[in-house]
Amino acid sequence: MGTGRGGGGETLSAQPAGQAPVPLTYMRTILITGPGGSGRTTVAAATALEASRQGTRTLVLTADRTDTLGAILGTPTGPTPAEAAPHLTTWRPDATEAFRTDLLAFQDRAATALGLLGAARLDGEELTPLPGAEELALLRALRDAATADTYDLLVVDLPPTPQALALLALPEQLRRYLRRLLPAERQAARALRPVLGRLAGVPMPSEWLYETAARWDVELAAVQLAVEDAATTVRLVAEPGPAGTDAVRTAATGLALRGLRTDALVANRVLPDASPDTWLAALAVQQRKALDEWRDEWGRTFDVREIPHLGRDPRGAEDLAALPVPAPGEAPGPVEWPVADRLADDGVLVWHIPLPGAIREELDLVRRGDELVVTAGQFRRIVPLPSALRRCTVDGASLRDGELAVRFAPDPDLWPRGR
Repeated sequence: MGTGRGGGGETLSAQPAGQAPVPLTYMRTILITGPGGSGRTTVAAATALEASRQGTRTLVLTADRTDTLGAILGTPTGPTPAEAAPHLTTWRPDATEAFRTDLLAFQDRAATALGLLGAARLDGEELTPLPGAEELALLRALRDAATADTYDLLVVDLPPTPQALALLALPEQLRRYLRRLLPAERQAARALRPVLGRLAGVPMPSEWLYETAARWDVELAAVQLAVEDAATTVRLVAEPGPAGTDAVRTAATGLALRGLRTDALVANRVLPDASPDTWLAALAVQQRKALDEWRDEWGRTFDVREIPHLGRDPRGAEDLAALPVPAPGEAPGPVEWPVADRLADDGVLVWHIPLPGAIREELDLVRRGDELVVTAGQFRRIVPLPSALRRCTVDGASLRDGELAVRFAPDPDLWPRGR
């Protein structure tokens, strides 16, 4: 990393330091979310259908248990990928079966430990999925689809924004928990486990536990890489208005903190400007005001597109074709959190973290060893510090134009002499 005045700094992807770089082998993936009731499933269906009509092999994926996607397309979706139109495949994973399979497999592996505890075995017929099973099934299906060679485009109908953000954060968080509970370096002592168990007088973790943790880590890493891949972007869908404005700002901050790229903001159900109905005309004026605000605030960050209100809920291919959804296009590339010199005179390094929509009063930073805990409103992320910043102390932070700049001063006891 350069240290001279104006010298180039170290540029890092938004994926935390210490993890493998994101491979550029995944297909183009569009994650679609927005506030509940904003029409995100309709936009996902229209996006997938339009791409398939252009000859793009497209898979649209959803976890909606009520099959809203199938109702909109006019073709029911099922637990296995099925063709809904030429070049268009739909898939609604079966969360019940996936949950049952995983739990029974875990029960078989843990049979000895469960027997010592006197636990009664569960039968497959009595298992019902717990809350969140649909989201976990969606993540697994996303991983499988993203690494397949069958499709050119993957469109994912995510849950409403709060749940979607929690879902997208899950792989990274679970991997962190696994590393803390079962550190990889302790697995090197597996050969000594029987001896250690006798010395300690208590049973030591079994081999299957470490094998299971390692397998989970590999699976979670595959999901995380698919979500954070440079060919993956997010599209926000919202109705223009005060509630939509607040939802978009919150979502933009949460997605940026996760290091995810938003390439379009879709204003859905936009009313015509001219209407003889006084009530509709007033609502149209409110929408137009919100749209102007969106373009002023977000126009430089991502594309703002309008989809007109059809006067009815879109159903079937003909209605979906009337919706001018954005084309898939090329992915804009990964979000970067660069580390660069601020000024050679003061020797301070600055970590630039894009946080569009963040509010200064809702930001909080905590240094924990080699990690930085970043809180922005209701969102929090724990990220490992880049190697250069681990030898520094936090010297302050500022928020300007949607970017958080964290200042780091080199620690004289740790920084190489002569730097």
